[in-house]
Amino acid sequence: MTGSGLKQRVARLRQAYAPHEHRPLEGYLKAMGTYVTVTASLVGLVKATGRPVPERPAPGDVVLLGVATHKLSRLLAKDAITSPLRAPFTRYDRPIGSGEVMEQVRDEGSPTRHTLGELLSCPFCLAVWVATGLTGGLVLAPRLTRLVATALTAVAASDFLQMGYAAAQRAAEGGHRGS
Repeated sequence: MTGSGLKQRVARLRQAYAPHEHRPLEGYLKAMGTYVTVTASLVGLVKATGRPVPERPAPGDVVLLGVATHKLSRLLAKDAITSPLRAPFTRYDRPIGSGEVMEQVRDEGSPTRHTLGELLSCPFCLAVWVATGLTGGLVLAPRLTRLVATALTAVAASDFLQMGYAAAQRAAEGGHRGS
């Protein structure tokens, strides 16, 4: 099948899948292909280096990587400071508090651009990629990965403490006014 024949099939599939909404299936296919390639490369690198793969990850590592994945995904997808990374694929909408911003995916341009906008502005979508990278890091460079994950986990804990402190402060000020 030629490239143009495949594009026509994808266009027909996209139309049948979502006739009233733009869904960039071609971009999604490219993203899935990239993810599979990255994952296969990590597996190949692990095999080539002969690094042992744990039969079962330690529960502490699972928790550490879980919190680190949450924090790094939010940092990349929502933090105001990382908006230059997303700017080619998204458009600023509004602040959403705690140093985070809401952005809209740019629809103009290629399906790949749209897909990258969705991926980079969605912490849930990005978490799969981040977790894969951290998990690969845990096998290939466990000490460094645990150190980075510890720092991200500390920042996540600090975020929750900051939000709790701000909520307690608002409650105290509200209670003060009523007295």
